[in-house]
Amino acid sequence: MSTLRNKVQLIGNLGSNPEIITLESGKKLAKFSLATNESYKNAQGEKVIDTQWHNIVVWNKTAEIVEKYLVKGNEVAIEGKLTTRSYETKEGEKRYITEVVCNELLMLGNKQ
Repeated sequence: MSTLRNKVQLIGNLGSNPEIITLESGKKLAKFSLATNESYKNAQGEKVIDTQWHNIVVWNKTAEIVEKYLVKGNEVAIEGKLTTRSYETKEGEKRYITEVVCNELLMLGNKQ
């Protein structure tokens, strides 16, 4: 059960083309947003779709796959862990961001 302590699994669509960063060490980093949808019926019986946005970070070989094959709109399944980090804005304000660090990725949907 120790492997279940911090595990996230999501299926959704890329909200933008991945941002690819190559570090000085040669390691690759890919960042993209992922939209997941959940639907339900409200009190009036109307179907409502609730979209949640997730920040995804991918490293190394998996980032190379993201760079080569993924574009905005692609459907993917990802597995990873939830992380939170902080940074400081130019104005000196401290901000926090929560991301999913992906360790497995599965491309879904139709071949293009």
